[in-house]
Amino acid sequence: MPQHRSIDPSAAPPGPRAVTVAVIGAGMAGLVAARELHRHGIDVVVLEASSRPGGRLLTETTALGSRVDVGGQWIGHGHHRFEELAAELGTTVFAMHTPKRPVIVNGVAAVRNCSATGAVTTATLLVWEIMSRLGQPRSWKSQSVQSWLRRVPNRRARRLLEVLVSVSTTADLDRLSMRAFLDGVRYQGGLATMLATKGGAQDSLIVEGAGTLAERLATELDGKVVFDSAVTALHRADTGVTIHSATGTYRAAEVIVTVPPPMASGIEHHPPLPAERIRLQDNTYMGSVYKAIAVYDRPYWREHGDAELMTLTEPAMSVFDTSPPKGPGHLCILIAGPEARTLDDLDESARRSAILTPLAAHLGSQILQPRSWHEKAWHRDRHVGGGYSALPIIGHDEGHFPIAAHPIGRIHWAGTETAGEHAGYVEGAIESGERVAREIRSTLADNSPCHGAAPDSPTHS
Repeated sequence: MPQHRSIDPSAAPPGPRAVTVAVIGAGMAGLVAARELHRHGIDVVVLEASSRPGGRLLTETTALGSRVDVGGQWIGHGHHRFEELAAELGTTVFAMHTPKRPVIVNGVAAVRNCSATGAVTTATLLVWEIMSRLGQPRSWKSQSVQSWLRRVPNRRARRLLEVLVSVSTTADLDRLSMRAFLDGVRYQGGLATMLATKGGAQDSLIVEGAGTLAERLATELDGKVVFDSAVTALHRADTGVTIHSATGTYRAAEVIVTVPPPMASGIEHHPPLPAERIRLQDNTYMGSVYKAIAVYDRPYWREHGDAELMTLTEPAMSVFDTSPPKGPGHLCILIAGPEARTLDDLDESARRSAILTPLAAHLGSQILQPRSWHEKAWHRDRHVGGGYSALPIIGHDEGHFPIAAHPIGRIHWAGTETAGEHAGYVEGAIESGERVAREIRSTLADNSPCHGAAPDSPTHS
């Protein structure tokens, strides 16, 4: 992984640094937007609060030399921008190794599709699919998914549905309304698309890791990405925006905010933001998700079967075989919602034992001795706040995909939550970065000297 330079705040120049465009956040949306603007000769700086690029993407190197994503990783079916960027940046895409359907396990026993649990689960999923397309009762705006599930007659089916919704959304189900959940199902093209691996949202992976794309974009923008530079305040004026950050003060003609709304609420605005934007920040929250990758010399489990499964005993988890074509063996584990937070008080050894021990009955005792272990509790990351995306708080209208991204003066908005397609995914982040770059270029063209731009505003070269 390339080394990224941080700037000592004490070494910052005394006066504001003038740039044409300042991008807040070096996640995929911010990096894509900055690169597009830079390629069109526009002076840009990216201000990132953490010490690395990527935002909700993070790739690490294993003890065996392979690369694993402890953040976002999947290229879903139809994620063409993601595929094209991966090819452009010289990485290798491969299809997930996946069975026709995952195994559902409760303790040491597998849940049969033909059982009562399977039948009730299938029927409930069908009802949800239909209701997502036809519309829901108005009362579902304030009814939580958790309370709705209490009417499901089969206890094990209820548990399975809880885990499915939790892992797919990272929400606390008592804070997620049925309306918000089913609106999301409709937006994403249905439950089959959301939950499926082959042909669905978890279709393909990148050998070098999705986070490698962010690293390479940051390298391409060398000198224009400033790390450890949390933005604390934005002062808007007719002639530009003054940005106060941990690395100094900047003056920009236009600003792009790519930070998700709940995290952007920490930035002060002068004058205050419009009421609708404040409501968006106040009425959304980041989901809770823990991700781990266990690494083995080879995907040994394939000698006897597949390793894609979902467990129902606490902590409930979804397990995927994300091994690259030439090895080694990568086993990906996702735990979401409140159960992800139950791991927070354990040390690394205890967490690893709590996760791998229940899997030994299904994948063999070899699973207990990984060569490398990589983990990330995204809800504990103070710069990101959680994942996979911002979620609407029950009872409120704000935060449903795609969220509003209308400019407010000279401040523009991006981030995966704003995407017209595939919001909540890396594809959505890329789309939003491309969209906001076009928006900025159009704005700068309209404000160029021949169109009467203010003489003291920074202009693009």
